[in-house]
Parts: sequence; C-alpha cells; structure tokens
Amino acid sequence: MEDGSVSYPDSGSPQGGVISPILSNIFLHYVLDVWFEDEVKPRLAGHAFLIRFADDFAIGFRNERDARRVMEVLPKRFEKYGLTTHPDKTRLIRFESPSPSRRDAELNSNEGPGTFDLLGFTHYWGKSRRGTWVVKRKTASSRFGRAVRSIAQWCRNNRHRPVSEQHVKLRQKLHGHYAYYGISGNYDALKRFKYEVHRRWHKWLNRRNRQRELLWSQFNTMLGRYPLPDPRIVHRGT
Repeated sequence: MEDGSVSYPDSGSPQGGVISPILSNIFLHYVLDVWFEDEVKPRLAGHAFLIRFADDFAIGFRNERDARRVMEVLPKRFEKYGLTTHPDKTRLIRFESPSPSRRDAELNSNEGPGTFDLLGFTHYWGKSRRGTWVVKRKTASSRFGRAVRSIAQWCRNNRHRPVSEQHVKLRQKLHGHYAYYGISGNYDALKRFKYEVHRRWHKWLNRRNRQRELLWSQFNTMLGRYPLPDPRIVHRGT
C-alpha cells in the first residue's frame, strides 16, 4: 500500500517490506557469499573479506589489484542472475590507516584516507584515546537528514494533538534512534539529533496558534515538564 492505494507489482518487492531482506539473503548467499569464498578468494594475491547485511555489503582487500579485478567482474556476476549493482554506491575507495608520512602528503594534497557509508554509518579513520589510528563510525549525513525530516513531518502532522501525547511519541522515536545509532564514538551525532528534534517540535507547536507566539523560554519551561530523553550509548565497544 502506498498513499492509501493498494497495488500488486509484477516484479520486485515493496520498499521497506519484511520480505525484502529475506529475498536478499536467499539470492545473495549463493550469488555473492558462496561465490566470493569458493571462487574469488582462492584466486586473490592478498587477504580479502566480505561483510554483508541483506543487500548492503562491503568488500575489503589488502591488494589494490585484487580489488580492481573483483570490481570488474562483480557486475557481470550479478547480471548473470538478473541482479544489478547500484551505480552510485558501487565504487572503489582507498581506506587504509594513515601513517605520519602519508598523513602529511594527504594534508598537502587536500586528500583524506577515504570514508564510506554502510548501514547508515559513515566509517572513517580517527585517533583513539591512546593516540592510535582506529576505524570510527558516525551517523551518515544522508540518514541524519532523513531522520530529521521524518521528525519534522510528524511534528507538523500532529501539532494539534495534546502536548502530552506528542511527548510520548517523540520519546519513543528518540529511544528508537538511540537504540540503532547509539554506538561508541557517535555521541555527538546523537546529541545533535536531539537538538534538531527540539527545534522541529518548537517550530510546529509555535504554529498551532497564529495569534500567540510560543517563546523559547516558554518552550524550555514546557520541556521541564515534558523532557525528551538524553542521548545514550547503547552499543559500547562495537
């Protein structure tokens, strides 16, 4: 169902449908997982690994030539079974720990060590508390923006409901966001998301009454009675 209309497509699966990841696992287990382990890895010069969740996956290579060879044959493998790779998301990225010499060269050439998005997170290199280079993750900008827009739309559509009811739903939405994106190293993004939720909630509560403005001081007083949950790291050390 979309926009209140029921349709029965001849191909594909509905966006967000529960059948979608099931079909992805059935098809890609053979098309990608087994093929990569049994046929690709034995032919590579260096170490390689595959990470896949439903139809999202990333392949890491130690050897650049291996990466380019697999990149060339991967679309052909998918086409053989009536599948396609995403033209924008399927790309080669140099993603390796910056060394001091490489870091200086990157700064001089305005090039970084590379980043990539997977499962809603941007993966990038950063320093640990001990000063060593580690892979860090933060909410991908596209997912962050989509989540904020979703909150804004909900606040707009439900602005005339009692504040107490809005408060309950917004708490649930924030808890859900924290449950997924609440990983170690991503606290700043969680904090920024809560800030954006405050802004959208105030904006649409302010538009409930054209005759009377909801001042920020009044909104902050209201938050004292109806507070939204603080950011919380749910998954530590992941």
